Amino acid sequence: MTPIIPTILFAYARPDHLIKTIDCLKQNDVPLIYAFSDGPRKPRDALAVAEVRRILRSIDWCELKLCERETNLGLGRSILTGVTEVLSKHGAAIVFEDDLVCVPGTYTYLCEALMRYNDDTRIMSVTGWTHPIITPTDITDQPYFDGRAECLVWGTWTRAWQGMETDANSLIKKCKARGIDVYEYGADLYDMAKMELRRNIWAVRFLYWHILNSGLCLRPPWSMVKHIGWDTKGTNAKKARIWLDPPLKPCPLIPLPWPEPVEDPECGVLWRKACGARPNTPRRIYRFSRRTASEIVRLLGS
Repeated sequence: MTPIIPTILFAYARPDHLIKTIDCLKQNDVPLIYAFSDGPRKPRDALAVAEVRRILRSIDWCELKLCERETNLGLGRSILTGVTEVLSKHGAAIVFEDDLVCVPGTYTYLCEALMRYNDDTRIMSVTGWTHPIITPTDITDQPYFDGRAECLVWGTWTRAWQGMETDANSLIKKCKARGIDVYEYGADLYDMAKMELRRNIWAVRFLYWHILNSGLCLRPPWSMVKHIGWDTKGTNAKKARIWLDPPLKPCPLIPLPWPEPVEDPECGVLWRKACGARPNTPRRIYRFSRRTASEIVRLLGS
């Protein structure tokens, strides 16, 4: 019997967004949800958090395992602890936040990818999100592999998550010791690593964990996911203009066969173009990379 791959859902105080996320999970026939509801950061958030929990408790169309935190961990610590907990019980999982929606078929597509590459240690994650500005020009209707991982609807395995207790700056030091270019996928990552602990973000360490291990992320040929959190309700999200999602298209067909794990050679070039190159480039370009890092931190921490 094929094991069920759970969906992990992280929610805070945005009931209007959460309703849309839950609706898309229902349309995707997700069978099992681990939901983590963070505690109020401020007293004024208590009512919204209570409404979020009422909405989560009302899920009756699939199996629900709900964790209602008494204190506020913040997004970074909540995701790191929650994913670790679920992956201690399951071999793989797919992760959503409460401001992400996807098209029907996304869950099945990602599950198929997780099962196909379950034993291939070259692959460390899969995602339902991509963007035109970082999609290689040779991509048509097949998924591709990227050395930069993703945090907008993504999936991984227990085997790939082990090691995520190490912070991003420590991973950078390990990369440098091995002669790995820490700017290969954009200078914004280096700047985000400096903010990781202070801003309580998490994804930059996942990205550097991939880079340190030469791990690949499977991306779809076009995005199945939309970020709907561009408003003042997000913890850090503000409108990062270049990353606004285009209109969603139907889910791509599941590949037959799935591609061999080889990174598309354009990936690093496209990320450096979108997010800045190394600091010894002209000052104007590096300033752009730092602004881009700040925008992406807002997006990742929303």
